[in-house]
Amino acid sequence: MQWQCLGFDQLTTDQLYDILKLRVDVFVVEQNCPYPEIDGHDRVQGTYHVVAYENGMLMAYLRLLPAGLTYDCVSIGRVITSEAARGRGLGSELLRQGLAYAEQLWPGENIEIGAQSHLQSYYHRFGFTVFSEEYLEDGIPHIDMRLTKNQPAV
Repeated sequence: MQWQCLGFDQLTTDQLYDILKLRVDVFVVEQNCPYPEIDGHDRVQGTYHVVAYENGMLMAYLRLLPAGLTYDCVSIGRVITSEAARGRGLGSELLRQGLAYAEQLWPGENIEIGAQSHLQSYYHRFGFTVFSEEYLEDGIPHIDMRLTKNQPAV
């Protein structure tokens, strides 16, 4: 598995195509959820794209967003594995890689996510805790979760 963390301007056109195709295939088609997948955050300065390729095929992807773009804290979004990669533990490795890259980019910063509610226990295993009530996003139940790294001074 070949892992990379790239800014928008570092992505090749093939990589960008692979990313957008995978996101639409899963988040829009597979989850039957028509929504504006291309949201303008991909090319914002400070956004990074974590990709995993195997034999020239995009197997896993997530997006790292700087603080203030979608949440007050650094955030992770669009966490996804291809259908061909499922059942191999690649989702957990993807999250570990994403958290490691986030720590390199923003050392010690808290990380927030908008998780699909049914994945709460999955993200909890990585240290994320719920900090919101459940809400609907594009017709799918979500919750906001936070990985707290720095505690405010008392």
